[in-house]
Amino acid sequence: MSETLRLIKRIWAFLRRKPLDDDLEDELAAHLQFAIEDNIARGMSPTEARRIALINIGGMDHARYQHRQARGFMTLDIFKQDLKYTLRTLWHDPSFTVVAVLILALAIGANIAVFSVVNTLLLRPLPFPAAHQLVWIAPPPTKCGMSCATYSTDAYDEFRVASRSYQDVTGYFAFSGADNLSLNLGGAPLPATGIDVIQNFFQVLGVQAQMGRVFTPDDARNGAAPVILLSNAWWKRQFNADPSIIGKAFDINGRQTTVIGVLPASFDFGAVFAPGTKVDAITPLNLYGPPRDWGNIITLIGRMKPGVTLDQAVDEAARVAPRMCWNNKHPETCGEYKGSVVPVPLKDYIGGKLRRSLIVLWSAVGAILLIACVNLSNLLLARAAARAKEFAMRGALGASRARIVRQLLTESLVLSGMGAIFGFMLAAVLVEWLAHQGAIALPLLSTLHMDGAALGWTVLISFFSATIFGIVPGLRMAGGNVYESLKDAGPGASASRKHERIRSVLVVSEVALACMLLVGAGLLLRSFMNVLKVDLGFEPDHAAAIKVPYDDSVPNDKDGALGAQKRGVLFQQILNRIAALPGVEAAGFTDYLPLGQNRSWGLPYPKGLKPPQGIDGPLVYVISPGYMHAMGTPIRGRDFSWSDGPKSEQVVMINRSYAQYLSNLGAWPDKDALNKPLGNGGGADLHVVGIVDDVHEENVDGDPGWQIYYPATQANPSSGELVVRTRMNPASLAGSVLATLREINPKQPANEFRPIRLLVNHAVSGRQFFMLLVVSFAALGLLLAALGIYGVISYSVTRQTQEIGIRMALGASAGHVRGRILTSTLRLAIIGVGIGIGASVAGAKLIAALLFGTSPWDVITYAAMALLLLLIAAFSGYIPAFRASRINPTVALRTN
Repeated sequence: MSETLRLIKRIWAFLRRKPLDDDLEDELAAHLQFAIEDNIARGMSPTEARRIALINIGGMDHARYQHRQARGFMTLDIFKQDLKYTLRTLWHDPSFTVVAVLILALAIGANIAVFSVVNTLLLRPLPFPAAHQLVWIAPPPTKCGMSCATYSTDAYDEFRVASRSYQDVTGYFAFSGADNLSLNLGGAPLPATGIDVIQNFFQVLGVQAQMGRVFTPDDARNGAAPVILLSNAWWKRQFNADPSIIGKAFDINGRQTTVIGVLPASFDFGAVFAPGTKVDAITPLNLYGPPRDWGNIITLIGRMKPGVTLDQAVDEAARVAPRMCWNNKHPETCGEYKGSVVPVPLKDYIGGKLRRSLIVLWSAVGAILLIACVNLSNLLLARAAARAKEFAMRGALGASRARIVRQLLTESLVLSGMGAIFGFMLAAVLVEWLAHQGAIALPLLSTLHMDGAALGWTVLISFFSATIFGIVPGLRMAGGNVYESLKDAGPGASASRKHERIRSVLVVSEVALACMLLVGAGLLLRSFMNVLKVDLGFEPDHAAAIKVPYDDSVPNDKDGALGAQKRGVLFQQILNRIAALPGVEAAGFTDYLPLGQNRSWGLPYPKGLKPPQGIDGPLVYVISPGYMHAMGTPIRGRDFSWSDGPKSEQVVMINRSYAQYLSNLGAWPDKDALNKPLGNGGGADLHVVGIVDDVHEENVDGDPGWQIYYPATQANPSSGELVVRTRMNPASLAGSVLATLREINPKQPANEFRPIRLLVNHAVSGRQFFMLLVVSFAALGLLLAALGIYGVISYSVTRQTQEIGIRMALGASAGHVRGRILTSTLRLAIIGVGIGIGASVAGAKLIAALLFGTSPWDVITYAAMALLLLLIAAFSGYIPAFRASRINPTVALRTN
């Protein structure tokens, strides 16, 4: 008989165990009866005949065991018996079961939730076909903002044609802002956010439309009729998931625009390329219209050919870059991109910056799981000690150590399984909540979901947890001496010293783990508080901004002077009306708000000095008079005025850091850039009329860099953001500001009146997210450690009731009893804290890169966290100590 056939028969026999057992009983009964009758025929009495027959058979139970072993799987039979016994014992001890399952559910649930985040950001491929072929192409990081992280249309064309490593190369317009679309359905215009992409964008990514089609080259040619692709969410929210939306035209930004497709729900542009941003629609970018002369505006994304490696793509980019021109009309710009075309895997660009943060977060939940396992191990040790007689009796009756360990591990598996079920449910709720936190600037957050990998991780950590917290009690009980176990479980016995040592070691380990968590959380919290204390260069409170569309176009305006005059009149009219509203302190316009988009135009330099090569220029902002006051940014010198027109002296304001750099060049004897002229690359000189505080334009926790501000009456802004400062809550002004804007321009969309504080909150949301999670896990670890200490000390007091009673009968005071127990508690806590502090110091480099203004060896944080843990330990030990001090010696001596 083949092994396969034998296995099939064994499985079939296991599944048909009941009828086979019935047949076995009938067969054994018949065999026994034949043997009895045969013995009686030999002259034995019926009783003697039965006894001899049973002896010859070897015992009915032994016969049953041999038969079942021969026909099926005894291991499964034994496991089934252990499982039934485990469920029965857990049912009769509901308090223990509930506590154990709750602890495991919290620990396992946290691990599953964090694994889902790590899996989404680091492990799982991007939601595109053959995502490993996609690369992000960009220069190395610089200080000149988005203008130095993008490419011109001429550079894009050259790279796309000259590169042989790619199936195709695409990109999108990097300077699209929020609420840049105005949808007119007959009433008040509705705001929406759109992104302009190169026509082959979706083909390169491998994204198909759910309805309709994606863009073709004809959609992006000069003179093409306006078309648009709707995001799945906007289609459902704004158009009620209209199945006949394809082919319909709507008034968008004053032009009839035809809907050609609806994107699938699996594609979320903001989640991948602009975390924290809600993108409603996609439009085609006409590379051969006005954008041709706009400079660096395009991001690049390539799809490598099958078989091409990243190293090959990098080498080819280095060869092509010197041939790329900023503008083909100016040959002197060719070669400017040398060393600035670097392909990296798109996955690494999106989630690579978060790798260290995610590792720290994963380590934190791993520590939580270990603390939970230590707690459960302690609980099982206490429970096993109470069942010492049972295990000793089973051992005395012939149960092997392996069988006892298997029984205890079965209990551990059942507890871990129940904890994993509830933990998975808890994680599902957490993951669903996280997936809808669109304000958090983390990539791919909206794609977060529970999948097969999360389920597999659940099973893995469930078995891991069961093994970790079940093996110590199992080995301890199986390895005990039967006589000693019976004696230790007897009336009046004090706790086994070996048992106490094991439990003490477990408590020390969980205190050490909790200490490491607390120190890490304390460092991150202190770091985050330092971030919030950063001088931003503006006052984010009591100010808000709203996007204002305007028309400053003038026919035959060759040099832009007429448009600047028209824009100046319009801005002045709007600001005068807004300033007259009750509660408004100041108002002003800018084209880009801090902590958002930015660009640079070159490097204005002291007149008479030659600008050096390879130095990035300052970030450029175009503002109106009153903007600095509205933002709460101090000015040394003067603000712009409405008289700073296109035909007057060209004026600028610069920030303190840029002014300091220019002053140190030695061109000015007084080393002060204020009221000094700057060369402007052959254009009119720029006169510095004001020096403003350094503004954190790109991030909160980085260097503010250099900034230069041009007046909106002389330079052309990219858009219009109206900033309003008020003494009141900005939200209370939203209605009156919007109404005033609509009196001036009836086509003003109902754009959000966004508090400036939200910009800051969004900029720090990623750091805040990780900090809050680690702090939450540290609090959970502290709670579990406190419960572990309380459980050990409380159990010890209970086991030593008679000993305490004897001491008190011999004259020990209640204070002496409390002090003795608290001393024992603090001894364990101090050892654990010492180990935890040592481990934290050794592993400080892991978290150093995540800190801001805080040393990874900050003594204050270490001391504070150690003190907090010792106080919690003392409180956890005081409760059983106080209970012990109230023991009545007479009652204690009678305790079993």
